[in-house]
Amino acid sequence: MELAARKEKILSAIIESYIQTGEPIGSKALINETGLEVSSATVRNDMADLTNKGYLIQPHTSAGRIPTRQGYRYYVDNIMTIMPVSQSGRDFIEARLYESADSPESILQSAAQVVSELTGLAAVASTPSGEDSRIHKISFVQTGLHTAMAVVIASNGIIKTKLFRCEFVITPEILEVFDRALNETFAGIRLAAINRPFIQTAAARFGELSLFMPGVLMAIMEAAKGARSVGICARGVTKLLFMPDVNFVKARAVIEFLNNEHDLARLLENLPPDTSVSIGRENSRVELESSAIVSTRYDVGGNPSGVIAAVGPVRMDYGRVISILECVSDCVSRLIGELIDTNANQ
Repeated sequence: MELAARKEKILSAIIESYIQTGEPIGSKALINETGLEVSSATVRNDMADLTNKGYLIQPHTSAGRIPTRQGYRYYVDNIMTIMPVSQSGRDFIEARLYESADSPESILQSAAQVVSELTGLAAVASTPSGEDSRIHKISFVQTGLHTAMAVVIASNGIIKTKLFRCEFVITPEILEVFDRALNETFAGIRLAAINRPFIQTAAARFGELSLFMPGVLMAIMEAAKGARSVGICARGVTKLLFMPDVNFVKARAVIEFLNNEHDLARLLENLPPDTSVSIGRENSRVELESSAIVSTRYDVGGNPSGVIAAVGPVRMDYGRVISILECVSDCVSRLIGELIDTNANQ
């Protein structure tokens, strides 16, 4: 249902006032804030109509109005304006992310931290999905006489390492043989295809050389599995306990959910590819029925990939949060893209 222009202006003013103050607002104060050239009686009638339609509620008989979840939804979808982050703000975000731009994981950890700091909310970020990614390169680093580390670099920029042990003394020459033979076999193979049967088939191809490789082959399989799984980083989760008018029982339930990586990963994977706002019971989890999630996806190779999201109370400044998230997402897309290009040229 589309509202008339004056009612939209009244609804917008009530929501924006409530976001800032947390207090109900009455007709006289509303006229002063909006500059509407109408009587208090007209504004009261419009507020009563918005209440009847479910956009506002009156918490007390003598109080003004505050928005409902439906009111917030209409505001986000039809009224809210989003101001882009200023150039100085963008420079600050880029500088913070560049400090930890050596891997997608570290970039996303910094992204979640920056979002939490700038919004005052909890923030989460997921690593790029590895389901369609492939092995770009495998390297080896010796760590002891009998131990070395397999370094698996995937096409989505994710780098995973796994230690392995050999019964014989490892030399640079042996690692060079491993490097040449294993890159010829694994380069370009989908991460999802590197399972135990694939490893057994690969070992058979190596003939007698496979007798020296059981440890390294298992290390590559485990590293590929790690690169394929979605990683989650969360920052500022305990801030939810210090929000105005916090319900500690509900806040604790949200915190427990955000610390459950498996369930949180499933929620993030099902979010839309574009910037989205889920308010209250629109969220798929009962723990989030009193919360809102603002999310967006960053790109990897021009395709929507992982998620960056802010989680907080329904009473949040949606326009500002969206602006910050989209700026951070743009920077993350660029940095991960540069990282993948660098790895591809190595």
